[in-house]
Amino acid sequence: MLRRLVCLALLVVSACAQSAPNAPPAAAEKTQALWQKLQGTITEVDRNLDGVLGVAIKDLSNGQDFVLHGDEIFPQASSIKIAVLAELYQQAQLSAAGTAGKAKLGDLYTLQVSDLVPGSDIMLGLTPGITHVTNRDLATMMVAVSDNAATNVLIDRLGMDNVNALLNSLGLTHTRLQRKMMDLKAASEGRENISTPREMMTLLEDLYRGKVLNQATTEDFFKLLSTHKSSFIPRDLPEDLRIANKPGELEGVRNDSGIVFVPNRPYVICVMTTYLTSERAGEEAITKISDAAYSMFDRLGRASEYGRVVSRGDSSKH
Repeated sequence: MLRRLVCLALLVVSACAQSAPNAPPAAAEKTQALWQKLQGTITEVDRNLDGVLGVAIKDLSNGQDFVLHGDEIFPQASSIKIAVLAELYQQAQLSAAGTAGKAKLGDLYTLQVSDLVPGSDIMLGLTPGITHVTNRDLATMMVAVSDNAATNVLIDRLGMDNVNALLNSLGLTHTRLQRKMMDLKAASEGRENISTPREMMTLLEDLYRGKVLNQATTEDFFKLLSTHKSSFIPRDLPEDLRIANKPGELEGVRNDSGIVFVPNRPYVICVMTTYLTSERAGEEAITKISDAAYSMFDRLGRASEYGRVVSRGDSSKH
């Protein structure tokens, strides 16, 4: 019990040290109180979850963050597809600038029987040897329905080493694409697709801030990543809220990482769970943390420095 209290205290101190440096003192104190309540919710979720939880949340408007088990390595399942998508867009940008041998979004591919693997809801319905798709089509299938065959084709076309080289260039040494989707032999040999909450948060922030792609390519990247999908971060959030995320599912593993574009207060949120006795409990943990984060950032985005929230149609209140 003492160890848990000490850890919680350290987390609170860490978050306090990262408060927005330019905020007025009164605003900073109130904002910090909201962060502490969010930390309390996450600590409660962690305590009640029969498994291991990792969390990284960052306010993109001022850089304040909260991290729990941020440097622990977690299996990524389909969340690693964010890195594959980033490499596709980087190659497309290089190709547009005249670099030879790089993939373009419009490059055509003819589906082959050998491409088909389980978890390929769209590709399994297409006609091998006849159906032509573009790299962008493949990426859309990869993001929207997590189509594994589409992902594997992209990995082959982009090069697994190139995906990892991009990650290396960003200093993400614990984030690795080490196998294609549904490669059970590779998984049994320990070649898992991995990352940490902090590194996935960093990858998304770097993409958001234009450190990977130019402005136009960045906008298109997040447009595609925001394709509507069934996932845990958006589950109970407003339907019209823009969310660029990618969940991941394996036995005993549930993850979701993305950016939630709350007006005036966008934020990164990465929640990872492993060693789960119940995958549903992992999903519910991600959704509960997502709900708590949204509640805080939505209020911060609509409030004055004193906490007065002004919504449309609020003129009747004094």
